[in-house]
Parts: sequence; C-alpha cells; structure tokens
Amino acid sequence: MSGTGEAAAVETEVAGLGARLRAVRSLYGLSQRELARRAGVTHATISLIEGDRVSPSVSSLKKVLDGIPLSLASFFTLDIDEQRGIFYRAADLPDVGSGDVAFHLVGADRQDRAMTMLHEVYAPGADTGPDMLVHEGEESGVVVRGRIELTVAGKSQRLGPGDAYYFESRLPHRFRNADDEPCEIISANTPPSL
Repeated sequence: MSGTGEAAAVETEVAGLGARLRAVRSLYGLSQRELARRAGVTHATISLIEGDRVSPSVSSLKKVLDGIPLSLASFFTLDIDEQRGIFYRAADLPDVGSGDVAFHLVGADRQDRAMTMLHEVYAPGADTGPDMLVHEGEESGVVVRGRIELTVAGKSQRLGPGDAYYFESRLPHRFRNADDEPCEIISANTPPSL
C-alpha cells in the first residue's frame, strides 16, 4: 500500500487505536517494554498510545509497528477477534470429507486462511475417487498411522508411518488405502482448497 493509502487507513481507524495496538502486541506475545525496545521508542510512548492518551502520527505509529514487525495496512486489517480459535480439540474439527475418507479441517472458523490443514483418515479400501485430482498450489503431508498409496503424475509409492510427501497440486494425484487398517495423515495445502 502506498504511503498515501496507509495514511488514509490510519485516519479512518484512529478510534480505538490504543486498544488495537494492545491487542496486536499481546497477539505477538510482546510486553510494552519489549515492543518499545524493538521499536526504539520509550516504554512511556507505548503506554500513552495504548491508553489513548496520545494520538501518534503516521510515521510514529509506523515506527512502533516496525518493532513487531507489521505494516500499517496489516495492523488495521489483522483480525484480532478473540472469538476466533487458536487451539482446537479433535471433537471440534468438522469432517469435510465424504464416504470412507474423513478430512477433519483445522481452523474452519478462519475465513481468511492461507492454507488448508487436515487430519485425514482413510478407511480400509478408501480412496479419493477414480479420477485424478488436479488443482492449484502445493500440498504436503506425513503419514502417522497405517499405509497409503500415493500416485502423482503417474508415479506411485506406498507410504507408511513417518513417511511424507510434498508436490505441486497441479500434477494429477490420487490417494488410496489398500490395507486392512485405517490410514491417518496430517496434511497441509496452499492456497486453501477447502
């Protein structure tokens, strides 16, 4: 964002600036003193801004945010909603799979996810379907239990516990559990596809 655009963002978001800085600082796990040290300002400066006792200039706020580091645009657009999850219990992960393949999605409440993180469970004999999958991005995973047969661009490999994969998702691919026991995989792909 250009300097002019950042200045406009600051002007439209001045109300509650102190509370936002406090929330963002806490989100990044920084004390007021640590942020002040990193930004090269006094502890009192951070305290005054967070207490809404001073309204910093754009350049002063940018200097403070450089200590996180975070751009002005990101500061004002970062979702700091405390209701959004950070930790997820297994029972809270929705199954977005179908049939004999379960895809338990981590962070389903995050609309702005930059990746899809899944706990995949393939029942014995289950697969991703007769057609090869093709989509944008990259994907990676680690088998944690059982065995899976992964075919990517015509090459197949059986992977067991501790084995992993990483490939470009535009390559035709398919997952199949040919064993008599379930297979579990922890996987991620980006950009998010679910």
